Amino acid sequence: MELIGNPEAFPILRHWDFFNHAGVSPLPRCAAQAIRAYATQSESAAYLDSGWHRELARLRQTAASFINARRDEIAFIKNTSEGIATVARGIDWRPGDRIVTTDVEYPANVYPWMDAARRSGAELVMVAEETCGDGCRRVPLDKMLAEATHPRTRLVTLSHVEFASGQRHDLAEVGKFCREHGKLFSVDAIQSMGALPVDVQAMSIDYLSAGGHKWMLGPEGTGIFYCRRELLERTRPLIVGWMNVINAEDYGHYDLTLKSDAGRFECGGHNIAGFLGLKATLDILSAVGLDALSQRIRQLTDRLIAQLRSKGYQVVSPREEGEWSGIVSFVSDRHDHKAIVERLRKEHKIEMVVREGRLRCSPHFYNTEQQMDRLGSALPGH
Repeated sequence: MELIGNPEAFPILRHWDFFNHAGVSPLPRCAAQAIRAYATQSESAAYLDSGWHRELARLRQTAASFINARRDEIAFIKNTSEGIATVARGIDWRPGDRIVTTDVEYPANVYPWMDAARRSGAELVMVAEETCGDGCRRVPLDKMLAEATHPRTRLVTLSHVEFASGQRHDLAEVGKFCREHGKLFSVDAIQSMGALPVDVQAMSIDYLSAGGHKWMLGPEGTGIFYCRRELLERTRPLIVGWMNVINAEDYGHYDLTLKSDAGRFECGGHNIAGFLGLKATLDILSAVGLDALSQRIRQLTDRLIAQLRSKGYQVVSPREEGEWSGIVSFVSDRHDHKAIVERLRKEHKIEMVVREGRLRCSPHFYNTEQQMDRLGSALPGH
């Protein structure tokens, strides 16, 4: 509770009602302080007595605990695209292999698979989003699994939460199916990690990628990649450099044997400043607890949805138990969406965005009920 609405911890609160955590989050003070401390240390004493790598080791363990993984299954990456591309390039595809996804994925979870299909003769199958009777937009689970059933399907790849609709997929059901039928399962978790519980064991996830700059509240240029231990040696690194190998610090002894853990996917020096910032934010989120975070986000988004419906907006995001997320997408049949966003910014210091022709609001746990009410009041009625 002491963090909610606290401008000392979240300085953005002094300036904006910020509701685009599904885009790029503002840095909490702890992250900015960690980055400043790095800059001061580097400026005055370089790396001497810095302890940076001990902090990164702690971050690796914290990130693993966030998704119920083992420490040796976690690699540091620059962004979600790098993690997904590692899988897309790291598998020996055969002509006729099928890769199943949706037709509403964020491009980071499309282009690497398009590239893999073009290079290998594999087929990329994209299951369509549909409008349901309640006006919400969903990719039906049964149609996803029907495509995955095909004997040539080799991998299913999904965003845990879809960026434009906010639909949360039932990863446990998809993962169970994939594991039982010998399919690989890759997940883009950038729209859930830090806001919703993610459990790679319970969800039978083989690969997971998540940039740190959205719900994890970290700096851009940081991210987490998970590879299930049993698949480490079967997945080629995207790039091979000096750090992937077992004798990385034995500079005069050249041995191309790759590390046996997820360090095999880290080719060179890390973005130390960025990952120190990410460690600071994950420490805060860990202290709050993922269950408490998600419950808080549910409360805020439910409050907003009640106001949206009272003002005549159509809510696009599914809100049933197990489907809801921190993203609330909605549409107006009377008002221009881009004009609404511009007016909110200029006249009310409220930040939200338009995605795929929909207004999209994505508050985090530290936002307040008063902020949600200000947004509801500022939106034009119908």
